[in-house]
Amino acid sequence: MRLTTLGDLLLDVIVRLDGDLVTGDDQMAQTSSGPGGQAANVASWAAALGADARFVGRTGDDAAGELVRRALRERGVEVCGPVAGRTGIVVSIAARGDRTMASDRGTAPELSPQDLDPAWFDCDVLHISGYSLLLEPIASAAGAAAQHARAHGAQVSLDASAWTLVDDAFRARVRALAPDLVFATERERDVLGELEARWVVKRGARGLQVDGRDYPAVDCDVADTTGAGDALAAGFLVGGPELGVETAARCCTHMGAMP
Repeated sequence: MRLTTLGDLLLDVIVRLDGDLVTGDDQMAQTSSGPGGQAANVASWAAALGADARFVGRTGDDAAGELVRRALRERGVEVCGPVAGRTGIVVSIAARGDRTMASDRGTAPELSPQDLDPAWFDCDVLHISGYSLLLEPIASAAGAAAQHARAHGAQVSLDASAWTLVDDAFRARVRALAPDLVFATERERDVLGELEARWVVKRGARGLQVDGRDYPAVDCDVADTTGAGDALAAGFLVGGPELGVETAARCCTHMGAMP
Protein backbone atom coordinates (compact mmCIF):
# COMPACT_ATOMS: atom_id res chain seq x y z
CA MET A 1 0.00 0.00 0.00
CA ARG A 2 1.40 3.40 -1.02
CA LEU A 3 0.36 6.37 1.10
CA THR A 4 1.26 10.03 0.62
CA THR A 5 0.37 12.60 3.27
CA LEU A 6 0.35 16.39 2.90
CA GLY A 7 0.55 18.86 5.74
CA ASP A 8 2.85 19.75 8.61
CA LEU A 9 6.08 18.31 9.99
CA LEU A 10 6.75 20.13 13.26
CA LEU A 11 8.62 19.77 16.52
CA ASP A 12 6.33 18.30 19.19
CA VAL A 13 7.00 19.13 22.82
CA ILE A 14 4.98 16.83 25.10
CA VAL A 15 4.29 17.81 28.70
CA ARG A 16 2.70 15.15 30.90
CA LEU A 17 1.23 16.39 34.17
CA ASP A 18 0.24 14.32 37.18
CA GLY A 19 -2.15 17.08 38.27
CA ASP A 20 -3.60 20.32 36.96
CA LEU A 21 -1.53 23.37 36.04
CA VAL A 22 -1.16 25.84 38.89
CA THR A 23 -1.67 29.43 37.75
CA GLY A 24 1.30 31.58 38.71
CA ASP A 25 3.26 28.65 40.17
CA ASP A 26 5.00 25.37 39.27
CA GLN A 27 3.74 21.86 38.63
CA MET A 28 5.86 18.73 38.29
CA ALA A 29 5.86 17.16 34.82
CA GLN A 30 7.47 14.66 32.48
CA THR A 31 8.51 16.04 29.10
CA SER A 32 9.65 14.72 25.74
CA SER A 33 10.27 16.19 22.29
CA GLY A 34 10.40 14.86 18.75
CA PRO A 35 8.81 15.06 15.31
CA GLY A 36 5.09 15.72 15.02
CA GLY A 37 2.39 17.29 12.88
CA GLN A 38 -0.75 15.50 11.80
CA ALA A 39 0.35 14.53 8.29
CA ALA A 40 3.79 13.43 9.50
CA ASN A 41 2.22 11.36 12.30
CA VAL A 42 -0.05 9.50 9.87
CA ALA A 43 2.88 8.78 7.54
CA SER A 44 5.05 7.47 10.38
CA TRP A 45 2.37 5.10 11.68
CA ALA A 46 1.61 3.88 8.15
CA ALA A 47 5.31 3.10 7.64
CA ALA A 48 5.40 1.25 10.97
CA LEU A 49 2.47 -0.85 9.74
CA GLY A 50 4.33 -1.81 6.55
CA ALA A 51 3.08 0.78 4.07
CA ASP A 52 5.23 2.66 1.57
CA ALA A 53 4.83 6.12 3.14
CA ARG A 54 5.74 9.58 1.87
CA PHE A 55 5.30 12.97 3.55
CA VAL A 56 4.97 16.17 1.53
CA GLY A 57 5.31 19.56 3.18
CA ARG A 58 7.42 22.66 3.68
CA THR A 59 9.87 22.33 6.58
CA GLY A 60 12.20 24.78 8.29
CA ASP A 61 15.78 25.53 7.36
CA ASP A 62 16.95 25.41 10.97
CA ALA A 63 18.20 22.96 13.59
CA ALA A 64 14.68 21.87 14.53
CA GLY A 65 13.83 21.21 10.87
CA GLU A 66 16.93 19.08 10.40
CA LEU A 67 16.05 17.12 13.53
CA VAL A 68 12.45 16.35 12.58
CA ARG A 69 13.24 15.48 8.94
CA ARG A 70 15.95 13.05 10.07
CA ALA A 71 13.67 11.52 12.69
CA LEU A 72 10.87 10.99 10.18
CA ARG A 73 13.23 9.37 7.67
CA GLU A 74 14.52 7.09 10.42
CA ARG A 75 10.93 5.88 10.81
CA GLY A 76 10.90 4.80 7.16
CA VAL A 77 9.10 7.79 5.66
CA GLU A 78 10.24 9.57 2.48
CA VAL A 79 10.28 13.33 3.14
CA CYS A 80 9.54 15.63 0.18
CA GLY A 81 9.11 19.37 -0.19
CA PRO A 82 11.00 22.65 0.10
CA VAL A 83 13.25 23.48 3.04
CA ALA A 84 13.04 27.16 4.03
CA GLY A 85 12.00 29.37 6.91
CA ARG A 86 11.29 28.46 10.51
CA THR A 87 10.15 25.12 11.90
CA GLY A 88 6.83 25.18 13.74
CA ILE A 89 6.48 23.93 17.31
CA VAL A 90 3.49 22.31 19.02
CA VAL A 91 3.25 22.10 22.81
CA SER A 92 0.93 19.29 23.93
CA ILE A 93 -0.10 19.18 27.58
CA ALA A 94 -1.33 15.74 28.64
CA ALA A 95 -3.24 15.44 31.91
CA ARG A 96 -5.93 13.11 33.27
CA GLY A 97 -6.10 11.08 30.05
CA ASP A 98 -6.73 14.08 27.80
CA ARG A 99 -4.55 16.61 26.00
CA THR A 100 -4.53 20.30 25.15
CA MET A 101 -2.38 21.71 22.36
CA ALA A 102 -0.83 25.08 21.53
CA SER A 103 0.37 25.18 17.92
CA ASP A 104 2.81 27.38 16.00
CA ARG A 105 2.96 26.04 12.42
CA GLY A 106 6.01 28.05 11.38
CA THR A 107 6.77 27.81 7.66
CA ALA A 108 4.41 24.90 6.91
CA PRO A 109 1.45 26.98 5.60
CA GLU A 110 3.71 28.56 2.96
CA LEU A 111 3.74 25.39 0.82
CA SER A 112 2.50 26.40 -2.65
CA PRO A 113 1.25 24.46 -5.69
CA GLN A 114 4.48 25.36 -7.52
CA ASP A 115 6.46 23.46 -4.85
CA LEU A 116 4.85 20.14 -5.77
CA ASP A 117 6.22 17.38 -8.00
CA PRO A 118 3.32 15.36 -9.48
CA ALA A 119 5.38 12.18 -9.05
CA TRP A 120 5.10 12.52 -5.26
CA PHE A 121 1.40 11.73 -5.58
CA ASP A 122 1.75 8.42 -7.42
CA CYS A 123 0.09 6.52 -4.58
CA ASP A 124 -2.98 4.54 -3.55
CA VAL A 125 -4.22 7.14 -1.06
CA LEU A 126 -3.42 10.82 -0.55
CA HIS A 127 -4.18 11.82 3.05
CA ILE A 128 -4.54 15.56 3.68
CA SER A 129 -4.51 17.18 7.08
CA GLY A 130 -7.40 19.58 7.60
CA TYR A 131 -4.94 22.14 8.93
CA SER A 132 -3.76 22.41 5.32
CA LEU A 133 -7.10 23.95 4.33
CA LEU A 134 -6.98 26.79 6.84
CA LEU A 135 -4.55 29.14 5.10
CA GLU A 136 -3.11 30.01 1.70
CA PRO A 137 -1.03 29.07 -0.16
CA ILE A 138 -1.04 25.56 1.39
CA ALA A 139 -4.80 25.24 0.81
CA SER A 140 -4.24 25.65 -2.93
CA ALA A 141 -1.33 23.20 -2.71
CA ALA A 142 -3.69 20.65 -1.13
CA GLY A 143 -6.14 21.08 -4.01
CA ALA A 144 -3.36 20.68 -6.58
CA ALA A 145 -2.07 17.59 -4.76
CA ALA A 146 -5.53 16.03 -4.91
CA GLN A 147 -5.63 16.57 -8.66
CA HIS A 148 -2.19 14.97 -9.07
CA ALA A 149 -3.22 12.01 -6.90
CA ARG A 150 -6.47 11.40 -8.76
CA ALA A 151 -4.55 11.52 -12.06
CA HIS A 152 -2.64 8.52 -10.68
CA GLY A 153 -5.89 6.77 -9.71
CA ALA A 154 -5.56 7.47 -5.97
CA GLN A 155 -8.29 8.10 -3.44
CA VAL A 156 -8.19 11.27 -1.34
CA SER A 157 -8.79 11.23 2.40
CA LEU A 158 -9.07 14.19 4.75
CA ASP A 159 -8.83 14.61 8.50
CA ALA A 160 -11.08 17.45 9.69
CA SER A 161 -8.49 18.20 12.41
CA ALA A 162 -10.23 20.65 14.78
CA TRP A 163 -13.90 21.67 15.06
CA THR A 164 -13.02 25.09 16.49
CA LEU A 165 -11.27 26.05 13.24
CA VAL A 166 -14.12 25.15 10.87
CA ASP A 167 -15.71 28.19 9.21
CA ASP A 168 -17.45 28.88 5.90
CA ALA A 169 -14.13 29.23 4.03
CA PHE A 170 -12.96 25.87 5.40
CA ARG A 171 -16.23 24.18 4.43
CA ALA A 172 -15.96 25.60 0.90
CA ARG A 173 -12.41 24.27 0.56
CA VAL A 174 -13.47 20.83 1.78
CA ARG A 175 -16.27 20.68 -0.77
CA ALA A 176 -13.92 21.79 -3.54
CA LEU A 177 -11.47 19.07 -2.48
CA ALA A 178 -14.28 16.47 -2.65
CA PRO A 179 -12.55 13.88 -0.45
CA ASP A 180 -13.53 10.25 -0.81
CA LEU A 181 -13.00 9.61 2.90
CA VAL A 182 -13.26 11.98 5.89
CA PHE A 183 -11.89 11.32 9.38
CA ALA A 184 -13.67 13.44 11.98
CA THR A 185 -14.79 13.52 15.58
CA GLU A 186 -18.53 13.73 16.15
CA ARG A 187 -18.27 17.45 16.76
CA GLU A 188 -16.16 17.98 13.62
CA ARG A 189 -18.68 16.01 11.55
CA ASP A 190 -21.53 18.14 12.86
CA VAL A 191 -19.86 21.48 12.06
CA LEU A 192 -18.67 20.34 8.62
CA GLY A 193 -22.18 19.42 7.50
CA GLU A 194 -23.25 17.18 4.63
CA LEU A 195 -20.58 15.77 2.34
CA GLU A 196 -20.64 13.12 -0.36
CA ALA A 197 -17.91 11.13 1.36
CA ARG A 198 -17.37 8.06 3.50
CA TRP A 199 -17.18 9.17 7.12
CA VAL A 200 -14.87 7.60 9.71
CA VAL A 201 -16.01 9.05 13.03
CA LYS A 202 -13.33 9.05 15.72
CA ARG A 203 -14.99 8.60 19.11
CA GLY A 204 -12.02 8.58 21.49
CA ALA A 205 -12.41 6.00 24.24
CA ARG A 206 -15.49 4.65 22.40
CA GLY A 207 -13.52 3.67 19.31
CA LEU A 208 -14.73 4.55 15.82
CA GLN A 209 -17.85 4.41 13.69
CA VAL A 210 -17.89 3.77 9.94
CA ASP A 211 -20.52 2.53 7.49
CA GLY A 212 -23.10 2.45 10.29
CA ARG A 213 -21.04 0.08 12.46
CA ASP A 214 -19.27 0.74 15.76
CA TYR A 215 -15.77 -0.58 16.47
CA PRO A 216 -14.93 -0.35 20.18
CA ALA A 217 -11.63 1.01 21.39
CA VAL A 218 -8.95 -1.46 22.44
CA ASP A 219 -8.23 -1.42 26.18
CA CYS A 220 -4.78 -0.16 27.13
CA ASP A 221 -2.88 1.69 29.84
CA VAL A 222 -3.04 5.28 28.64
CA ALA A 223 0.17 7.29 28.99
CA ASP A 224 -0.57 10.02 26.42
CA THR A 225 -3.39 10.45 23.88
CA THR A 226 -1.37 12.80 21.63
CA GLY A 227 -1.53 11.51 18.06
CA ALA A 228 -4.02 8.71 18.77
CA GLY A 229 -6.40 10.00 16.09
CA ASP A 230 -3.55 10.11 13.57
CA ALA A 231 -2.55 6.54 14.46
CA LEU A 232 -6.18 5.51 14.02
CA ALA A 233 -6.28 7.09 10.56
CA ALA A 234 -3.06 5.36 9.51
CA GLY A 235 -4.27 1.98 10.75
CA PHE A 236 -7.61 2.41 9.01
CA LEU A 237 -6.03 3.40 5.70
CA VAL A 238 -3.55 0.52 5.80
CA GLY A 239 -5.78 -2.26 7.12
CA GLY A 240 -9.32 -1.17 7.97
CA PRO A 241 -11.22 -0.30 11.15
CA GLU A 242 -9.92 -3.08 13.38
CA LEU A 243 -6.33 -2.10 12.66
CA GLY A 244 -7.32 1.52 13.19
CA VAL A 245 -8.48 1.04 16.79
CA GLU A 246 -5.54 -1.28 17.53
CA THR A 247 -3.03 1.30 16.28
CA ALA A 248 -4.71 4.10 18.25
CA ALA A 249 -4.37 2.04 21.43
CA ARG A 250 -0.73 1.34 20.63
CA CYS A 251 -0.12 5.07 20.31
CA CYS A 252 -1.74 5.81 23.68
CA THR A 253 0.63 3.53 25.60
CA HIS A 254 3.65 5.84 25.26
CA MET A 255 4.41 9.54 25.24
CA GLY A 256 4.55 11.17 21.82
CA ALA A 257 2.54 11.00 18.63
CA MET A 258 4.76 8.66 16.58
CA PRO A 259 5.79 5.02 16.92
